[in-house]
Amino acid sequence: MKKSKFTEEQIVRILQEASAGSKTQAQLCRDHGISLNTFYIWKRKYAGLQTDDLRQLREFERENAQLKRIVANQALEIDAVRALFRKNGLALPNPSRERSF
Repeated sequence: MKKSKFTEEQIVRILQEASAGSKTQAQLCRDHGISLNTFYIWKRKYAGLQTDDLRQLREFERENAQLKRIVANQALEIDAVRALFRKNGLALPNPSRERSF
């Protein structure tokens, strides 16, 4: 995916400038060197966001990616332990036989 020449904070500021109504959307696009199509894509993606909301969103995305890696590592460890149990001929724990408290 092509990297934008604008940061997300800059995009939010451009959209805030458009919502202020001081310039038309076409004039705003000419001033910043973007097409109307790009403007509408940005508007759909970032509508209503403030720069603080954007920072929080990025932090949540980083945290989510970290948690996904943790879950993937745990799944790999569980698979490795099961493979080792099967190789050594040990019985796997059966979740249906475990007691729930």
